[in-house]
Amino acid sequence: MNRSETRRRGFADRGFLVFEQTGDVIQAETVLKKSGWAVRVMGPPPEIRTGCDLVVEFPLIEELNILRELDGAGVVPLSVVPVTAPLLAPVDLFHTRDFGEYLMVRAANMKITVSKADGKIVNISGGGCPDVPYLAGEMVGKTLAEAPSPRELGHTLCGYALQLAYEELLRK
Repeated sequence: MNRSETRRRGFADRGFLVFEQTGDVIQAETVLKKSGWAVRVMGPPPEIRTGCDLVVEFPLIEELNILRELDGAGVVPLSVVPVTAPLLAPVDLFHTRDFGEYLMVRAANMKITVSKADGKIVNISGGGCPDVPYLAGEMVGKTLAEAPSPRELGHTLCGYALQLAYEELLRK
């Protein structure tokens, strides 16, 4: 049975771990990835949004093992939601825009723009967190290789989203 057949019959092969705070999502992702679990952070569908703008998507068949792993690390989700309906599709966090000389990647609410010629960061924008001006001040004008990782500097949802955009640019 393939993925679409599974969904049509009302079974789910993926689930979301819903957390109260962004810090819990980041901690859960770190714990699970270090243990080798195939998880990814996504934007939650509006139907299950609880305040945190991120969820951890995971293979539902591993729910009990993953919950045990998180419990052992002291990171307990508010809820576990099986993905059974098309309305519960996660929101893709990445959007890339090519402006000719510049490439911009948006992850959630944060954008980072680089010069294609030399890889220098020319702009960081978005979000509403208090660390955004600091992150921009530390990164703009440096190449992707020279700039510090946003995760080293920021500890908010904006800092985390900027880290995702930064990693996406490194892949490109």
